[in-house]
Amino acid sequence: MRTIQMTLDDDLVQAVDHVSKQLRTSRSAFTRKALREALVRYNVEQLERKHREGYERRPVAADEFSVWESEQAWEDE
Repeated sequence: MRTIQMTLDDDLVQAVDHVSKQLRTSRSAFTRKALREALVRYNVEQLERKHREGYERRPVAADEFSVWESEQAWEDE
């Protein structure tokens, strides 16, 4: 683990300290968790963007998935 120095707004530090105290964790642990979650969110957003761009470049054809219609199982049937 590395120690780093960051510059944060006073109100942000105060809010993090307040929540950290409520969660009975340290400022560092809270920040590590928040950064990990932000990285996961960022990666998901990038994958969704690539997925969306792929369908914009090559949209689904009207009958592209019709071959699978007979394979669908509906619970009410």
